[in-house]
Amino acid sequence: MLTDKMDGSIKKVHAPIALRQDSPLLSREDAPGWYALYVQVNHEKKVADQLLKKNIECFLPLLHTWSKRRDRRVRLQVPLFPGYVFVHTVLESEVHVEILKIPGSVYIVRSSQGPALIPDYQVESLRRVLDHADTLTLHPYLTQGDWVEVVRGPFTGCVGILQRLNPKKGTLVINVDVIRQAASIQLAIEDVVRIDGPPDRRRDMRGRQSFSGSAKDV
Repeated sequence: MLTDKMDGSIKKVHAPIALRQDSPLLSREDAPGWYALYVQVNHEKKVADQLLKKNIECFLPLLHTWSKRRDRRVRLQVPLFPGYVFVHTVLESEVHVEILKIPGSVYIVRSSQGPALIPDYQVESLRRVLDHADTLTLHPYLTQGDWVEVVRGPFTGCVGILQRLNPKKGTLVINVDVIRQAASIQLAIEDVVRIDGPPDRRRDMRGRQSFSGSAKDV
């Protein structure tokens, strides 16, 4: 279920994104991954439709909102992150060109080393809360806080940063690092457990430990 915004349509303009040089996830041409496609604002749905026609998987997070009109209110769907469509593909040069041929497409968000991958868990967490949340809202992008995973309820498996509201309730903030945007939901504190960090960082640390252990055994 999508969120109802009762205070009018959402209007937000994003500047092009420049990532830090130490961005940990880089594009691979031999495996599919999630990327952020920057598009002209108000062209998100048209670009998503064209991607699907080209058999390129995409994800456009949408919110329900109400338009402000004198005689009546009309319910609309608007992009959660205006100016962005997420694409899931093997980003070969031919596919990259096909994506950028679509009217309204501007560029794939990049780091200094190439197109920047979005961790799978960020997209999957966002999808899950959009399917079930009644209170999903935009939220300032966070870099500090306790990393948690939801272990009970409809949001089980979602990963994000927890902000405590009181001893019983908290706000789960789901970051999309590549575009430095975030969304949040409120949930019960007992439904989450603390984790050591985002899944991609924990996998990287386990990989390093495994490599270190193998090196010592040699």
